[in-house]
Amino acid sequence: MRRRVTVDLRELPTELREALAGELIGAGIELAHAPGLGPRRIEGTVVDETQGMFRIRCRPDERTIWVAKTGLEGTLLLEDRELPLNGDALRIRPQDRTKRLLQAGPKRVR
Repeated sequence: MRRRVTVDLRELPTELREALAGELIGAGIELAHAPGLGPRRIEGTVVDETQGMFRIRCRPDERTIWVAKTGLEGTLLLEDRELPLNGDALRIRPQDRTKRLLQAGPKRVR
């Protein structure tokens, strides 16, 4: 059975909430910790996103990989800024992310 966790988006700084509320596809990403991938460090570009997964292209000539957002830690490179990445806080449908991050209410994560 899955454990439910409540993530309070109000704890994120306003600048970070506004940056993450936009489009993440095309953003650079560096993952320091990704459950299920072992100690491997991943760097690449986000090419697709679902509620629970990121699809990342590591190199231009390489296949893409799917990485679960749950437990994900790393850095997003948006608009020449490095933003801390917490995958649990982004486990939202991409089309609902803007509304929830800008309203900054609590949400439940399964």
